[in-house]
Amino acid sequence: MLRALLAVLLLIGLHSPAHAQTGDLQTILQEHQAQIVKPSRSKVAPAIEALTASGLPEVPLFLEDWRDKNIWVADDGLFYAISGDTVTDITTRTDVAISKDTLTQIRPNGGVRRVINEALVQFQLSDPDITRRTEAVDAIARNLSPDQIAPLSGAIDNEADPALKLRKQRLLNYLTARYGDSTEARIDAIEALSSDLSVEGRAVLSQILSTRTEIAQTAPDGANIAGQLTPGEDLPRLAAYSQIAQAADLPPVLSDTDIRSALEQHVDGGKVAGVSVGTLSDLDARLTAYDRLSAEGTLPPRATEDMISQTLAGYTIFEIYDEPDAAITDAARTTQKAVNTRVGASQTADLALDAISLASIYFLAAIGLAITFGVMGVINMAHGEFIMMGAYTGFVVQQIIPNYTVSLIVALPLAFAVTFAAGVAMERLVIRHLYSRPLETLLATFGISIAQQQLAKNIFGTQARPLTSPAWLDGNLAFNEVISISYIRIAIFVLALIFLALLLFILKRTRLGLEVRAVTQNPRMAASMGINPDRIKMMTFGLGSGIAGIAGVAIGLYAKVTSEMGADYIVQSFMTVVVGGVGNVWGTLAGATMIGTLQKGIEWLNPSNTLAAQTYMILFIILFIQFRPKGIVALKGRAAGD
Repeated sequence: MLRALLAVLLLIGLHSPAHAQTGDLQTILQEHQAQIVKPSRSKVAPAIEALTASGLPEVPLFLEDWRDKNIWVADDGLFYAISGDTVTDITTRTDVAISKDTLTQIRPNGGVRRVINEALVQFQLSDPDITRRTEAVDAIARNLSPDQIAPLSGAIDNEADPALKLRKQRLLNYLTARYGDSTEARIDAIEALSSDLSVEGRAVLSQILSTRTEIAQTAPDGANIAGQLTPGEDLPRLAAYSQIAQAADLPPVLSDTDIRSALEQHVDGGKVAGVSVGTLSDLDARLTAYDRLSAEGTLPPRATEDMISQTLAGYTIFEIYDEPDAAITDAARTTQKAVNTRVGASQTADLALDAISLASIYFLAAIGLAITFGVMGVINMAHGEFIMMGAYTGFVVQQIIPNYTVSLIVALPLAFAVTFAAGVAMERLVIRHLYSRPLETLLATFGISIAQQQLAKNIFGTQARPLTSPAWLDGNLAFNEVISISYIRIAIFVLALIFLALLLFILKRTRLGLEVRAVTQNPRMAASMGINPDRIKMMTFGLGSGIAGIAGVAIGLYAKVTSEMGADYIVQSFMTVVVGGVGNVWGTLAGATMIGTLQKGIEWLNPSNTLAAQTYMILFIILFIQFRPKGIVALKGRAAGD
């Protein structure tokens, strides 16, 4: 009864007074009994039209039951709905005392069910349930049909959901652009598509501008010609002739292989059509033999070069719009050009956003390495493992604190503390004994990185661990249908800006920063001024490691946390530092921007091969270093000459 009540309320707002009820549901079904009992896609339309035009509140429920194979017919021709073993009257929806065994089930095939679904759309567009309204709109979007214009336009004003209402308006504009009643209405709808960058809107324009190929000696009368194809320019001469030959039933172009195969079947006494087999290695001899056989009627004729030239001179290949109205195709062509321009600009902007986002990730991953490398000259191959340690710290915090926002707030400083302590321990236990010995330092840190990876596998296993972002970081910030960026990427970008400002403050406004810069410029002079270089190097190494830990938390929010995740960033981090300029914050920012932009640009040019993109990027970096070995922003002072 509730379904029947909803259907009554639905149809009150859907049908106009012109859709007067012409009888009860059973009467209409009896009039179209043959089409309903044994339905087919080609014959069921009159029955569907009669049902939808009746205005009866029982129609939507009947159509649903018919589609779902819940309608049965009795020997007297009356129809019933069955759910389980319960037989109900299709008009009153009350149970009736009829045995199911005396009824015959109606089984519409897939094609008929699609027709029924299309009819149900007009009822579902105004259904109280937003899910059903959305499904109806999705059905229209999948198959734009002119008969959906009226129900869709009638379901817009009363739509309560703003997003769904906007989508209905867009679909109505698509339908009007393709199937509007007048040229003026269609042109207005087409021009409105100039602000629509969606795939659906662009598809509508492409469908309006669809063409077919026709071949004729003169231009077809009244045809809306898109252009003509010139042999030798727009398509190869032989391809053009082949199209004409197929349409005009002319001799085909035969390849040399076809000619050889045909001649092999007609060898007689060491000759083919009077031509000695020994001379058939010559092309002219083969053609002579084939043409003689063709003249005798033994082989079908072939297209000669003269025939091809004469045919191409006498025929023209036209591209003709399927849309006959030239005014509409002119409007669609102009709109499509404007849309393509906007799409191109938006794709460029979207690519720039991706590049900035990737640059911020590389900056976070590399800034700690830039500090340690610049101050200490240590090639730390274990830097990526500090990123991994920070990510695992965030994972552990989330296991203890289920609130993702709170856990993120706790994880960032805790990751800094953990990796800071690990960095200090590494510097005190290993690095301090290997200063001025770069090869031994590289080997030692590489061994430490392998040990850290194995330790992480022993503790957390080899399976990737998720670092879940808070709900307020879910989704994307969309500027239009082409330009969008995830909120996680925005958060990482903001975090990179915060660290840039924080590092600049530390290096320029604090005593620690002054001492770090002094040690960077001239360690011996700094020591003579009372600065302890060993302490500064320890603090600097710890600071760089701590920043890597925070970067690990940020990176883990959108990438899986594994024991090998640090290895994915160590190469890019070193390239960022070297390209930007060793020991310089601004240089690291410039290097990250350059590498991020370069990588995204190469991936855009070659999207199917990420490994090739990275290879090209490394080659470019090598060439860049040859011309600017000190990086984009080189150090000044005595350290620049070291």
